[in-house]
Amino acid sequence: MREALKDAKVSHETVVRSRTERRDAEWPRPDRCRVITIANQKGGVGKTTTSVNLAASLAMHGAKVLVVDLDPQGNASTALGVEHHADVPSIYDVLIEDLPLQEIVVSAPDIPNLHCAPANLNLAGAEIELVSKVARESRLRRAMDRYDTEQFDYVLIDCPPSLGLLTVNALVGGNELLIPIQCEYYALEGLGQLIRTVDLVKAHLNPGLNVSTILLTMYDARTRLAAQVAEDVRNHFGDVVLNTVIPRSVRVSEAPSYGQSVMTYDPGSSGALAYSEAASEMAFRGAPE
Repeated sequence: MREALKDAKVSHETVVRSRTERRDAEWPRPDRCRVITIANQKGGVGKTTTSVNLAASLAMHGAKVLVVDLDPQGNASTALGVEHHADVPSIYDVLIEDLPLQEIVVSAPDIPNLHCAPANLNLAGAEIELVSKVARESRLRRAMDRYDTEQFDYVLIDCPPSLGLLTVNALVGGNELLIPIQCEYYALEGLGQLIRTVDLVKAHLNPGLNVSTILLTMYDARTRLAAQVAEDVRNHFGDVVLNTVIPRSVRVSEAPSYGQSVMTYDPGSSGALAYSEAASEMAFRGAPE
């Protein structure tokens, strides 16, 4: 029994040490820009938190990153410390007024290599205004095609909690889809609708879109439910699920109120370490073939 426990401890220490070494090592940069849409029409699953903290982690390890905030609430812009009041040019002007994307992209103040295309409340009306626009599902893609996205290693698109035209624009604009799933009851409910939407987008608008990453969020190791949900998700989605899970963390929730990601607010917290590990895993896995 003692030998088994000793072996288990050694194995765990080896895993922790290898993860730490990988996190501290220089991360590989992709051969070309990875455009990753972060979507789940279910609210409160950690889309914005994931967008901001993965972006910050990647930027802190040398990657050039752009966050495109497509949520009218503008929470990603807030968390990155970027101004996004009604008078600031935003992604709304790009989608509706055809303003060039380079005219709204700004640097995040706290982290070199990190940039943001901000959103403001004007975006709340964009769903209705887009209906009458030509190529309404491809407005973001067209704007990105006219912009030199290859100056970045990653473009992360943060979506609103819906499957409306803003999210469809994000799906058409991305090459990869990252789905955050919270480790709670009903976690998989509604995902079927998202996957059907992805299939429709692939069939008619963006055949290159791949569900490349599933990230388990709000994991509470004290509950059996969280472990069961994690197991169900891994059984359902297989290898696209990251090994890293994001724990519930007060620090992660507090950081945006200070205009920061948790990576700068409390880099030693469990949430910051988990997001850094998740970003490292994504970087080392690379883009899907």
